[in-house]
Amino acid sequence: MKADIIAIANQKGGVGKTTTTVNLGVGLAKAGKKVLLIDADPQSSLTISLGYSQPDKLPFTLSNAMERILMDQPIDPDEGILYHDEGVDLLPANIELASMDVSLMSAMSREMVLSRYLNMVKSRYDYLLIDCQPSLGMLTVNALSAANRVLIPVQAEYLPVKGLEQLLSTISKVKRNINGNLQIAGILLTMVDGRTNFARDISALLRENYGSRIRIFETEIPHSVRAKEATVEGRSIFAYDMHGKIAQGYDCLTKEVLQNEKQCKKHYAGLCL
Repeated sequence: MKADIIAIANQKGGVGKTTTTVNLGVGLAKAGKKVLLIDADPQSSLTISLGYSQPDKLPFTLSNAMERILMDQPIDPDEGILYHDEGVDLLPANIELASMDVSLMSAMSREMVLSRYLNMVKSRYDYLLIDCQPSLGMLTVNALSAANRVLIPVQAEYLPVKGLEQLLSTISKVKRNINGNLQIAGILLTMVDGRTNFARDISALLRENYGSRIRIFETEIPHSVRAKEATVEGRSIFAYDMHGKIAQGYDCLTKEVLQNEKQCKKHYAGLCL
């Protein structure tokens, strides 16, 4: 099977990119897939979420890998890969990645540096998930250039939904000029408070405005403090609260990503609405 490289992207912060990367990744691993998670954010949220609370002390991170690519230096595909006990591998990040974003501005073939690195490791995996930074800078463009699909988490609020056009424009430009294989996997509504009319209105607005041209995942991730608690513990929601509504939501999303929507709807009939 050819590796599926999915960028988890949105220039808006706080919409659930990292939470989605962790839990979709672990969900895919639970389904028997080999998964590599790539932290492409200098804030290191993904790295911290998987239990590495001091990323600046890690000896090898994504910035080191990309620097070696820029310098045409050899890379051992195993170097820097961390192994999480929930079955996913991690290429971590730390604050050094912020300077890499600047270095890329003057680099030759600057949009393809991450892609060149992932080409060295992707044969080992079924899925590679890239947790993008909350901006549309060079690191995010690198992620979009390396990916074959983009998954867009959007918080169930008016302004995050309104800001989608800028991201969609960037995706379109990357597809047109750099990566003709890039597709949108879908838009995922996150932090949904199903008790309110407002959340239902936002969902309806999203589906009305974009549903005819972009897939909107049937799964909607509910709002819950459990997701933040799991992050503090360095665990996925499956390990932290296996029977909770967040875990059930991400299990359902995993099935959608694996194109088992009928099975998902049957098993979680009340959740995938």
